[in-house]
Amino acid sequence: MTTANLPRHRIAFSTLILRGVVFLVYAIMLCPLVFVVWLSFFKDAILYFPPSGYTLAWYANAWQNQAFVNGFIFSLQVALVSAFFGVSLGVIAALGMIRYKFNGGKYVNTLLLSPLLMPGIVTGIAIYLFYLRAENFFDRDLVGTLGGLVLAHICLTIPWTVRLVSASMHGLDPSIEEAARNLGANGRIAFLRVTLPMLRPAIVAAALFSFIVSFENLEVSLSLVGPGKTTLPIAILQYLEFNLDPTIAAVSTVQIVLLGIIMLITDRFVKLSQVV
Repeated sequence: MTTANLPRHRIAFSTLILRGVVFLVYAIMLCPLVFVVWLSFFKDAILYFPPSGYTLAWYANAWQNQAFVNGFIFSLQVALVSAFFGVSLGVIAALGMIRYKFNGGKYVNTLLLSPLLMPGIVTGIAIYLFYLRAENFFDRDLVGTLGGLVLAHICLTIPWTVRLVSASMHGLDPSIEEAARNLGANGRIAFLRVTLPMLRPAIVAAALFSFIVSFENLEVSLSLVGPGKTTLPIAILQYLEFNLDPTIAAVSTVQIVLLGIIMLITDRFVKLSQVV
């Protein structure tokens, strides 16, 4: 029996059930975020429900905590640098694997995407142990240096770019670039003026996800930061060792709002739904 032959009341009931399931899924996904934002306004230092009142004092407390401010600035710097180099290298790798077929290409693709499959703590320990071996071999410090931390974060951002750009290139019509070359454009001009603009949504989405992955990373950064330097996730973890008040919820709310604004602005100019 087709949908057209079903009674209207059965179709309406099925639609209602489907919408209810979708609403439930969204509620489960957004409930933790809503609770964290709500928690950041609780007046009581010791958390209990219902709260005795609401206040903005925890936001002021977070702003006055120098560890949070320095951690935010340091995380921002590391995330921007890591996203830039990770996206640049990831685009080159994706183009090489899609454009030029070679033996072992599938293994290279699996290797580049492997950080997405590994648990973060395993990746962090593996990179830390590798750095220790490299320090003994090259007689140079890597653990505790800015360069070592950025290099580790680049390894985390490359897989996102390879995955998004590769998927976008599979959906491109190769005849468009061929038409440009038939009209006199060489390979470089055809790539810069035809192929690269068509890949812009994927590249922008890769940059956005790479920035978020680097900015929010804790497992890899925990063993690689140097003395006097700390990222925002590590600053939050250190604060939780001795305090359990809504200040952490306030810091998390600020992160949620900032990342949400970045995603909305990005989606305004490049539709992320076309890529992800």
